[in-house]
Amino acid sequence: MRRRRLRKHPAALEVSAFINLIIVLVPFLLSTAVFTRLAVMDLTLPAQSSAVEKLTGELQLEVVIRAEALEVGDRIGGLIERIPAGGGGHDVAALGALMAQLKQRFPQQTAATVLAEPNTSYDVLVQVMDQVRAGRQMQVSRLVAVDYFPAISIGDAPVRTRQAGL
Repeated sequence: MRRRRLRKHPAALEVSAFINLIIVLVPFLLSTAVFTRLAVMDLTLPAQSSAVEKLTGELQLEVVIRAEALEVGDRIGGLIERIPAGGGGHDVAALGALMAQLKQRFPQQTAATVLAEPNTSYDVLVQVMDQVRAGRQMQVSRLVAVDYFPAISIGDAPVRTRQAGL
């Protein structure tokens, strides 16, 4: 009796369809990829606060972000201005105007410290840092970008103790 044997051929992989897919897919993915550029700002930690004295020749600008107001002051000279928060949040436009005035008075100064309370939102912190760092001024009938205090340090706001009557 004759036995029938199946002839087994080695299996061949058909990868040409996969290669065609890769040839089309790779350039498409590369062309639609979003390449982002990260901007990094060097920040330093603030120095210790010192005693309150009169505002003198050198400004050590400090902006404290509190829930109820923005407190702009000199680390040595004390509070310069308190900008209360309105119903719509902090008044960063008034902060920008004050920064322009301070820059005119202290043109060589580039450092500032922004101190925020723990519950300060990231959006408010960024808006305040933007107003302290730079702004726009009208010069010869056009708006020009001006650096106010680009060397920004950030830190935690000092904790206020509750006073009697508050």
